[in-house]
Amino acid sequence: MASKIWPLPIMMMLMSAIAVAAAPEHSPWPGGIAAVDVGSADLPEPIVRHDGERVLVVRDGSRWTAIVGIPLDVATGHASIAVNDKRNIDYEIQAHAYREQRLSVNKSFVTLDEEQLERVGKERKIIDAALGNWRDTAFDDIGLEAPVDGPRSSSFGLRRFFNDQPRSPHKGMDIAAAKGTAIVAPRDGVVTATGNYFFNGNTIIIDHGQGLVTMYCHLSEVSVNEGQAVTSGEAIGAVGATGRVTGPHLHFGTYLNATAVNPALLLNDTL
Repeated sequence: MASKIWPLPIMMMLMSAIAVAAAPEHSPWPGGIAAVDVGSADLPEPIVRHDGERVLVVRDGSRWTAIVGIPLDVATGHASIAVNDKRNIDYEIQAHAYREQRLSVNKSFVTLDEEQLERVGKERKIIDAALGNWRDTAFDDIGLEAPVDGPRSSSFGLRRFFNDQPRSPHKGMDIAAAKGTAIVAPRDGVVTATGNYFFNGNTIIIDHGQGLVTMYCHLSEVSVNEGQAVTSGEAIGAVGATGRVTGPHLHFGTYLNATAVNPALLLNDTL
């Protein structure tokens, strides 16, 4: 069969799409991702840090690009990353407005007693350690497949009020799906934590390397174990309504350099 010959304009568009696929779109606002050029790929891959945390670096054509997760609570304006602990590269953080969300939940999930506070504190240490894990891995791109099919909320970054009491902004994407719907790994990785946590319910955290970490909360079932290697598309659990929720759904969180970023910036079907 003869190979298909594309018209030149279409071929150029295809080549352009391939060229930018390694790095996500530069989205330099709180909860977003800064894609920062850190030098020629003819040189060894640099070590990049943001606020002391290692930053994922990917080869993007002939250049190295740092993929920096920007905290939701960061101020707009000047920011910088350190390259090889020798030089700083500056970039600007832009303003970005997020909406408010008001939810009614069982009051036991809003006003905690001493025992619950102690439990939450212990769980927070486990979760933070897993979300900040670093594992050296080579990357061709950092795109993720969807972990489950279903309508996706635009709730990332929402300032949340539970029973009219203010709480921290929402740090994930909620994907609506029926209880028991299979959840799959969005790319290869290693399970670094599983557990039944007070707020998150049944939870899985997967390390994909270089500080790219994904989290899955409120599950009805966990079908993987800590330390287990998983492959893209492999079933890891099922949608549920455990923890602080108003109904069955998947809370899908994505993290770079121990920082929550909007999953929509990393999903392949939204890149």
